[in-house]
Amino acid sequence: MVYILTMYPFNIVLIEPEIPPNTGNIARLCAATGTCLHLVGKLGFSTDDRYLKRAGLDYWEFVDIHYWQDLDELKATAPDGRFFYLSTKVARTYLEVRFEPGDFIVFGKETKGLPDELLAANPDTAITIPMPSEKVRSLNLSTSAGIVLYEALRQVGVLG
Repeated sequence: MVYILTMYPFNIVLIEPEIPPNTGNIARLCAATGTCLHLVGKLGFSTDDRYLKRAGLDYWEFVDIHYWQDLDELKATAPDGRFFYLSTKVARTYLEVRFEPGDFIVFGKETKGLPDELLAANPDTAITIPMPSEKVRSLNLSTSAGIVLYEALRQVGVLG
């Protein structure tokens, strides 16, 4: 099956998320913005988890969630898709990207982020969120997803 990129303004991809409330909050974000959520690999929780459900509240019916064994399986369904990989380990910021409808915004697991090999293989589409303070190593996963997704929505005119 080839994924229809024009079906959603954007796609959020979580690779092996570990913390139920983060995924629940991102699901709620996706429901609020008409964004498709892709969960990839082994999850660190059950999708029936009460914390996951509570974070998403009663919005679950409005979230289109797809499950994939690995990123390659997802990418095979979107051969023309543009994938952007978020990491604290790269220099190019999300503010330097011109997002297009249908883009995939990919986040790694909370404790490790995305694999170095994936970032090295995709240097032109590996991006970060700048943090003026050096006291904090990274932002919360759901906060990061909201920051980048809303910038992408703003760029393509979805926000008005």
